[in-house]
Amino acid sequence: MPKKKSGARKKAEKQRERQKDIRTLGNRDITTRPCNFSMECDKCKRRQKNRAFCYFCDYVQRLPVCAQCGKQKCMQKTGDCVVKHPGQYTTGLAMVGAICDFCEAWVCHGRKCLTTHACACPLIDGTCTECERSVWEHGGRVFKCCFCNNFLCEDDQFEHQAKCQVLDAENYKCLSCNKLGQYSCLRCKCCYCDDHVRRKGFKYDKNQAIPCPKCGFDMQDTKDLSMSSMMPSTLLVCYVYAQLNI
Repeated sequence: MPKKKSGARKKAEKQRERQKDIRTLGNRDITTRPCNFSMECDKCKRRQKNRAFCYFCDYVQRLPVCAQCGKQKCMQKTGDCVVKHPGQYTTGLAMVGAICDFCEAWVCHGRKCLTTHACACPLIDGTCTECERSVWEHGGRVFKCCFCNNFLCEDDQFEHQAKCQVLDAENYKCLSCNKLGQYSCLRCKCCYCDDHVRRKGFKYDKNQAIPCPKCGFDMQDTKDLSMSSMMPSTLLVCYVYAQLNI
């Protein structure tokens, strides 16, 4: 039988995993960030993104969650707390110190959270690419498209990802010539051949993805994607729609 782990060993392994998560904080998915947690309002019982005030009824939450560290209770008797509370734990509004202008969530009164969250908030440019609404203009959570890596609101995430792998052209030809486009940009929705995908005078890394000459987004091989071209009927509908909006 394997040897039973002692309490000190379990604590050391847990601390090691926690430190590993802290080191890889910049690579975390946006859905796992505390500022994008799912929250249920205490008054109207509607589920929404973690925010200081309810989007629907403007009710202040009883147990706010810090947008940087994700804690609900400050248990530091001595630490970097701006508001000192020796000998007692703080919860609710006694724990918070500010509201982030980007994610609209509470930030605790820890000096590290107050000084680092605003510059590193993952929702600074969190405007939906479909409806162009910011975090303050919709109540749902914020997601990122797995293809073009643009921000999406909760209402448009499935609709956008269903049509994201469609080129803005009738065929798969290169944007600069008539050769078959071997590389595709999922943000510009265009293809490039092997000759025009590399810019002159630009140094490329050896084992890194080639950036798009137009927007700088990492390009992928067209054969590895499920890219589809825009059909002539779709182009006709887009043309008629554009003429009606003029």
